[in-house]
Amino acid sequence: MKLTVIIVNYNVKYFVEQCVDSLRRALDGIDSEIVVVDNHSKDGSVEYLSKVEGMRMIDTGHNLGFSKANNIAIRQSKAEYVLLLNPDTFVAEDAIRKMLDFADAHPKAGGIGVRMHNDWGSLARESRRGLPLPMTSFYKMIGLCRRKPTHPRYGKYYMGWLPWDSPQQIEVISGACFLLRRKALDEVGPLDEDFFMYGEDVDLSYRLLKGGWENWYVPADIVHYKGESTHKTSFKYVHVFYNAMLIFMRKHYSHLSWIVVWPLQIAVYFIAFLTLLGALTSRMKKSLGFSRRYTRELPVLCITGNEDMKAKCRKIAVRRGLDLVDDMTEPGDRLLVAVYDASEHSYKDIISIMEKSARQNVRLGIYHKETNKIITPIEIYG
Repeated sequence: MKLTVIIVNYNVKYFVEQCVDSLRRALDGIDSEIVVVDNHSKDGSVEYLSKVEGMRMIDTGHNLGFSKANNIAIRQSKAEYVLLLNPDTFVAEDAIRKMLDFADAHPKAGGIGVRMHNDWGSLARESRRGLPLPMTSFYKMIGLCRRKPTHPRYGKYYMGWLPWDSPQQIEVISGACFLLRRKALDEVGPLDEDFFMYGEDVDLSYRLLKGGWENWYVPADIVHYKGESTHKTSFKYVHVFYNAMLIFMRKHYSHLSWIVVWPLQIAVYFIAFLTLLGALTSRMKKSLGFSRRYTRELPVLCITGNEDMKAKCRKIAVRRGLDLVDDMTEPGDRLLVAVYDASEHSYKDIISIMEKSARQNVRLGIYHKETNKIITPIEIYG
């Protein structure tokens, strides 16, 4: 078998269904399988997804975390390549073929990442990253990476000087879409299960490089909704994310002087505290009516497509108490969801349309007539 695609699900069954739909198109003609590992979801995912065609389900019975869940499927796979793919993604029709063709032509490529787009169409910086070495991490923490994104030293965290439209060697591949050569995996080992979630992709990327393999970025397009199964303002998220940073430091930087490591660890704790404090402040402002941020619960829908599709989406909007507009420029500061029909547009075309008109207050929605649901970064569905 050429490829095993592994998706770990936790309470995002509709996103998984959309992801699998895009994969069915992208995997046409490729000897492959799709494996969904459910991490003890509470939303009826196992029952719901067991009815989705073209995939195999593994029910863990417990929330094992991202690394352990992926490793279960990795160890069962016999394919030449393994693709780790987040559930809150969808891929362009030519994305998988581009990745595999590049990997076949570059036998030293142990891992391959892609050109990721945010759900408003802009390019995601984490598509290309450098290793979080002490000074690289320091420049990011003090803001130099943000102020000088294309500088080879200060902007190395996101490798912002690299072009987007051609393959490039990078250091860290995002776990949201991580193609792995089986031979490389066998040599360096699977994901480190000390990482519950976050950081495991950095660790595996580092081990591939240390093992003599190359990590590459390929301009194959996907959309990543970014963390639909996590709440980035929660204490749990802050704890898990920043603890993963500390695990990586202790694992790979323990040989360095405490003069280097301790300040970085203190900085991680301090930034985690500020992140949590900012989240709590934002929630308080919102509860008191002071927040001017986009309202997640009540977006405005702008529907494109044929009249039958528009009529079905209008019914969903009325049922959910949502406003409708005909022009994407109308809502002003309000959050707008531009809805496209997946049966009328290819996923590749949808990505292209959103990229050309990328605005952070205009988010992507995709209507699926087979399920009569609208999949968006804001929970609408049907």
